[in-house]
Order: sequence, then structure tokens, then C-alpha cells
Amino acid sequence: MTYPRVSQAALVALAIAAFATALPPPLLAQQVTTLAIDPDDIGGVVRGPKGPEAGVWVIAETTELPTKFAKIVVTDERGRYLIPGLPRANYAVWVRGYGLVDSPKLRAKPGQHLDHRAVSAPNAAAAAHYYPAIYWYTMMKIPPASDFGGASDIPKNITQGNWLRQMNNVDCIGCHQLGQESTRTIPAQFGNFESGRDAWTRRIQSGQAGELMTNRIAGQFGGVPYKYFGDWTDRIAKGALPKAKPPRPQGIERNIVITSWEWSTETHYLHDLISSDRRNPTVNGYGPLYGSPEYSTDNMPILDPKTSKVTFFKMPVQDPNMPESLGPGHAATVKPLQPSAYWGEEQIWDTRANNHNSMFDQKGRLWLAATVRGMGNPAFCKKGSDHPSAMVFPLERSARQVAMLDPKTMKYTFVDTCFGTHHLQFGYDANDTLWFSGTGPVAAWLNTRMFEETGDAAKSQGWSPYILDTNGNGKRDDYVEPNQPTDPTKDKRIVPGSGAYAVMPSPVDGSIWYTVGTFAGTAGFLRFDPATGLSEIYNAPKAALGIRGGDIDGNGVVWGSMSSGHLGSFDRRKCKGPLNGPKATGDHCPEGWTLYRYPGPGFDGFEKNSAEASYYTWVDQHNTFGLGENVPMSTANLNDGLVALKDGKMIVLRVPYPMGFYAKGFDGRIDDANAGWKGRGLWTTSGDRTPWLMEGGKGSRPRAVHFQLRPDPLAH
Repeated sequence: MTYPRVSQAALVALAIAAFATALPPPLLAQQVTTLAIDPDDIGGVVRGPKGPEAGVWVIAETTELPTKFAKIVVTDERGRYLIPGLPRANYAVWVRGYGLVDSPKLRAKPGQHLDHRAVSAPNAAAAAHYYPAIYWYTMMKIPPASDFGGASDIPKNITQGNWLRQMNNVDCIGCHQLGQESTRTIPAQFGNFESGRDAWTRRIQSGQAGELMTNRIAGQFGGVPYKYFGDWTDRIAKGALPKAKPPRPQGIERNIVITSWEWSTETHYLHDLISSDRRNPTVNGYGPLYGSPEYSTDNMPILDPKTSKVTFFKMPVQDPNMPESLGPGHAATVKPLQPSAYWGEEQIWDTRANNHNSMFDQKGRLWLAATVRGMGNPAFCKKGSDHPSAMVFPLERSARQVAMLDPKTMKYTFVDTCFGTHHLQFGYDANDTLWFSGTGPVAAWLNTRMFEETGDAAKSQGWSPYILDTNGNGKRDDYVEPNQPTDPTKDKRIVPGSGAYAVMPSPVDGSIWYTVGTFAGTAGFLRFDPATGLSEIYNAPKAALGIRGGDIDGNGVVWGSMSSGHLGSFDRRKCKGPLNGPKATGDHCPEGWTLYRYPGPGFDGFEKNSAEASYYTWVDQHNTFGLGENVPMSTANLNDGLVALKDGKMIVLRVPYPMGFYAKGFDGRIDDANAGWKGRGLWTTSGDRTPWLMEGGKGSRPRAVHFQLRPDPLAH
């Protein structure tokens, strides 16, 4: 008998195949996959029933450090993963991904090779449990156009555009996420109700924000949204599931490393954190992070990422007997309207300092938008004062002022301002001028250099009304008031909707930009020129519906989170017509606007728009993340993370654990420019007012989060 000749290479291949077949799966993975694992890494392979699982998350978490710590990476196209730079501790490690349910948690320590067997979701409901909130939220029905204009119970003055704006990034969804498990279900503590509408009527009355929520829904919207919220949760309770499915991380999204630390407390939320100076992101390199607790507490959490240690600094006020900064003019009440499902009648928010945002200066000092006194202004702010700004436009009240904390000495300095404060940003001038939003009818600033030299808050501050150059002569003249008809010989003062929300000093020409019309009035961008005292207004296109947070890039282009589920940009250089004069009243430069759709589905009937409820937009002017300079990024509040626009494509930076991540702002820092990807990154915190609604429920605490971008999914 004769046999066909077999090459030596084929024989070797057959032998390898036979040997591999005899190996148990874990040993096979170790033989076939080569991973270089450093002493501070955990790495391995994730396989499912059909082979390697690409684009799924591997999560390592420990409670053995001073605070709960987690690190998350994404598998590559061959199912391989590497979690780098882990502090020494024992970790629970597991796999989470779309189309899966969580794998068993395995115990591991740094330096270990650890393979995982992914677990396929047994049904569509189990798979959908892990979808970002937007996929569930878009199951909410939107009233048809025929119901508006007085044709139904919806108040006549509410348009469909108003409704959509409130559903996207204003009102309920402007304080916490909607669509995660805790909001698409009704808490058992409330008991039983005849309808979902009744359940939501009771739910919205809960806690210290209950009065504000009820006034908005039952008052401004005539109580109609209760029906739509109730229908939504009723259908979900009966088994309805999202129509759309999220894609797994692709391309550069698989290079992202996420590190998180619990900080603050289970009852006290954070609005923001700050890590560095936006103008020079090497300030405070490897240093501590500072949280802004807003209405929740006077105790500012401080996280040292190097040691995972959390400490607290109690922010003082000038008058410790002043009222709590919660009542009229604020966003909560001292006593809950109705008991909370989580905290009963307990008063969990009790601040006076009310720190909304903070910013570093170039010396590493922290400047805070914080309350230092009661609302009544001192005499130098009011009518009859000889203060230059008060002589032009006196101010009677301010709900929040300014403070400064020196981290080297922990000295806290009060800076009493006549104007209110909200967000704040440093300009690019020699005086280190600090500009503010939340200032009502005026542009407002603090000359920090003068304040440092003199300690005189009154002398160091100023403010100016917003004046359009309607007579077109290029200078500021006498003006007519907003409610008066235009006079061709004079300028005109404007009040831009609900006032300035975001503030953006330009690095190009020293102008100051704002997002305006967030809560009322026409949405758009407002420009103030400190040199002339003149303003310009640019209304957002109607398709944008509204606007919230915004920022400016190094070329002077402004970017904003639009209420239509878009990232919007406005480039003043594209304007074809005059920028002043009688026709320059807001709608004179539509060619300056561009809209980019955020990821995720839209509501039924509005599929062209994403339902993404982005709270804030920030531009990475200095490549702190690694995508390049001047990359605009937004909070992706219903996609559980952030989103970046790079070369016309949206890149999703999802925090898959704990589900329900919701940020209100972020910034970037370069710890070491020579350390590659490990020396730079983005910093943010879970910023919703209800940390107990995240995965984990009651007892969950806000998390500080660090996003980093590796050159590949296995980089050390």
C-alpha cells in the first residue's frame, strides 16, 4: 500500500493541533496567547461559547485600599485584555459586555494571568439590563404635534420643542439620569398604585427636591408628563424592551482605561471636580482632586489618586448663623415635600457654602463659586454707590459669591461679589481675570491679581450689562432697555433668556463667550468684548431646540451641548453679514452653526436626533487625553460616560460599572508630558444628585473617574 507524501510543516501543524486538542481550555489559552504581564498588571483572555469575545469590558475592583477602587479595560479583537498599573491588593475581576450577563467574579492579584469564560445572555431582557440608559429612555413616548397649541391638557404656551428640550437636558434629566434601572422602575417603598401616573405623581414629590420637581411638572407643564412617565414604566413592568441595541466598543474605544475611586458619602452628591488649570494643564500634576458638593454639604472631598485616600475640608462662611443655601433662589427645601423611598424624611442636604464649581489658577490655588454670606448685597453694590459698575447697573442680591482655597496652607479666603456666580473660568490676560456665569443680566469678572495685591474685593470686581451695538458705530453709547423699541441712534440692552449658563474666555482675542437661554428664552451663544463693553448674540438654529454647557477651542470656535441631541459649534469667522447694526439681533449668522449628532437612539418619531441629554461640553485644547489638540468632548449623560468628536466621528467613553454614571463636567491634566499615555488623562466625577440611583443602590457613593487612552488595548 502506498501513502501520499506529507510535508514536514504539515506534520508539525498536525502535531500542534493534536496537542492543543488535548489541553484543557485555560492551558490552551495560555499556550496560544502570549501576554507580557508586569507585576502590577492582570491580563488574560475572555472567551465565550463561540470563541474570543472582542469589545467587552473586564473590571477589577477592590475594597482593600483606603477607598473602593476599580479599573476597567476593553478586550481586543482576539479577546485579550490587560489591566495595567494596579495598586497592590486583592481584586474581584469579572467580564461585562453587550450580549452577555456578568461573568462570575474571580479573585486575582497583580502580576497574575487570569482567563475568563464569558456568559451569554439567556434572553433579550437579560442582555438589555446592561444597556446604557438612553436605550430604555427612548421608549418614552412624546406627545404628537396635534396635542400642542391648546388642543389637549398640555398648557397652550408649551410647544413640542419646549417639551423635547425639557426631556433632553433640562429639568429632571438635568439633575440625574433617567432610564437606568432605578428610574425605569417604581420603588417598592412607595407601595401600590392604580396607575403609573399615580406612582409618578407620588414619586416626584419625594425628598428635598420634591417641591421644585412638582412645581415644574404639575405647574409649568400642567401635570401632563405624569401620564407619559407612568405609561413608560407600566410598559416596562409588563416586559417591553428597547428596540435598539448598543454596539460594542470599536477601534480606539478599545484603548480606553478607566480608573475610579469612591469619594464623598452615600447621601452627599457632587456637582464637579477639578484637577488642573485649564490654561496650563500641568498645574497640580499627580496632585489631589477637589470636589464641588453644591447643595449637598459643606464638606469638600479631596482625593489623592496616588494613595487612594479621601479627606474632607469643611468650607466655612462669614456668618455661620446664615440660612442654609437651599431655600428661595436655590434648588431644594430644608424639609422633604414627601418622604424619600431611600432616606425617608431625613434632611440629607444641609449646605451653606454651596460650592458649585472650582478652578485652579497657575499658582495651584483653588477659586470657588461658593456662598460666603446671605443674599442681600452690601451697600457698594447697590444704587447710590460710587462703585463704577454699580453706577451703571446696581445689583441688590446675589445667591452665590467667590472664595479661594490655598492647598499649601488650607487657608480659605472670602471674596464678596455683588453678582451671583455659577461656572467660572480664567481669562488669558495679565490680570488673571476670573469670569463667571450665573451673573443674571450682567457680564461679571474679578481681577484676581488686584485682589491678591490689595485684598479689596470691591475694587477688584466689575460687571457690565449686555449691550448690542444696534446703531452700528462700533462703540458703546446710550441704550434703550429690553422692553423698549429700537432707537436707530442708540444701542440696546438685552437680557439673554435665563442668563449666562456656561462661560468661555477666548484665547484668541480676549472676548468672553456664554451659552444663554438654557432654561428660558432663545438659546444661543453670547459674546462680550471687555475692551468695548459691547455684546453680540447668535441664536441657535431651531433644530437645536436649546443649549446647556459649552466651551471654546484654541481657534475661537465655541461648542455646546444642544437639547436636540447634538454637539453644536459656532464659528464667528464664517459670518457673511455685519456683526453689529440694526439687523445683528441674533439670527444674522446661521452659516456659523454646525450640528453633530450624538450617539444613541432617538425617541419614536424623532429618530434623526439622539435623545442624549448632554449636560456640558469641554474642549481639550492641550491634548490632555491623547486624541489631539482642540478636540471637543461632551458629557454623555444617558450613554453612561463621555463622548469625543474626532475627525467628524463620535467616540464613546462609557463607564460600564457602576451603571448609571452621569457627569456634569470634566477637565484634563498632564501629570508628566514625558510619560506617554500614562502621564495624561481626563478627570470627572459622577455628578448626579442621587448617587443611590446608580447600580448598587442605597449606599453607593459618588466616584471620581480617570479616563486614559492607550496606544493599543494591551499597552502597559
